[in-house]
Amino acid sequence: MNNISAQELWTRAVDAIRGEIGEEQSELWLRPVEALKLDEQILLVRVPNKYFADGIKKNFQKRLSLILKDITSREIGLDYEISRDLKDVLPANDPISDPSPQSDFPLSELNPRYTFGSFVLGDSNRFAAATAEAVSKSPGTQYNPYFIYGGVGLGKTHLMHAIGNEMRRLRPRARVLYTTSERFVNEYITCIQHNRPDDFRSKFRNLDCLLIDDIQFLIGKDRSEQEFFHTFNDLFAAKKQVVMSSDRSPKEMSPSEQRLISRFEWGVVADIKPPDLETRIAILRKKADTEGFYVPDDVILFVASNVKTNIRALEGALIRLKAFASMTGSALTVDDAKDILKDALTSESSSPVRMETIQRIVAFKYSVEVRDLKGHQRTAAIAMPRQVAMYLACVMTDLSLKEIGRSFGGKDHTTVLHAREKIRKLVDADPFFLPLINKLEADIRAVENQ
Repeated sequence: MNNISAQELWTRAVDAIRGEIGEEQSELWLRPVEALKLDEQILLVRVPNKYFADGIKKNFQKRLSLILKDITSREIGLDYEISRDLKDVLPANDPISDPSPQSDFPLSELNPRYTFGSFVLGDSNRFAAATAEAVSKSPGTQYNPYFIYGGVGLGKTHLMHAIGNEMRRLRPRARVLYTTSERFVNEYITCIQHNRPDDFRSKFRNLDCLLIDDIQFLIGKDRSEQEFFHTFNDLFAAKKQVVMSSDRSPKEMSPSEQRLISRFEWGVVADIKPPDLETRIAILRKKADTEGFYVPDDVILFVASNVKTNIRALEGALIRLKAFASMTGSALTVDDAKDILKDALTSESSSPVRMETIQRIVAFKYSVEVRDLKGHQRTAAIAMPRQVAMYLACVMTDLSLKEIGRSFGGKDHTTVLHAREKIRKLVDADPFFLPLINKLEADIRAVENQ
């Protein structure tokens, strides 16, 4: 074996270890390595960057040394020449690998539409989103692990994909893996059944960032839960980022591996609450813009006021409205939205707001009496609040135009229609008028929910 070349020796060693670590790991870690020379008892190899050198040393060097000894009948050590050092391309203390133009590690597909730019901020999610963005820029630091919890359809998955997308944008070679707890459990079971637990561990414990969704479904699955516990420990010890989402806070969980709870809380725990009215309006507008679909502001206000459960329900409502508009070719109205979405409205909106509440809140806002709204004065000081109250009645109740007119001192339905159209045009044209309408609507809802 004295005449064996460096490249031949390395090729034989890689062929020997491939059957043990699998084709994927071999291609990922060892294919980019080039053998340079065999000098005495040292095999010098060139690796793309320091990340490769560290990874091979940690995961494969011991076994490679034994294989090299079997091939040559003597002790052979490995030395590394680095093509491009990380310190030349990354900020100091950056734990992530070399950001070259192409990623060699497409471990999971991230939804390109889920970015921080497409995430609508509001009081209900501002802290969670700000922390997620900080995680993507400084992974593995003070925000590690990051635990997001909240109800279904509130944007947890969006934020997780946004973290992954931003990390890959900043560091294209970053090993970012998004998965669900169900997929994690299924992969673990498959590897156990085929007696290949090391493949599973090699995949999950050599990441720069693990994003695992719906972690609550992993709780109670003893062996899988324990495997995640050890995966978490390895990643955390290596200063790699772990991001988890759940429908409940860590304190509300009861894992068999009790030490998991304390680890969930080592970093930052953030909750996402259902979006408030203003945020729901912003979500609908952004979604409509993205879809290239015009929705009148009074329709948006109606949908945002009545579909409150989660963001998915809001977007689903908008898709239904778009389908209706596409089929009919006509402009959407609030009456259309009421009819199309009647089965999607929340239980809150199934109990319509009382007319007296609308009249009382509007009268107080404009410093007039409720009897003035029901009277026949047509001065601007009375006509404007009366029209606003009629508009809100159209949006917030199930009453017909005729019934609304009767509630305002026996006005004709055409008067109510005129008021609705006038206020709708003001909402569309005046950027300062919509916030006033939103505030009135929120005040009315607050009184009704007391």
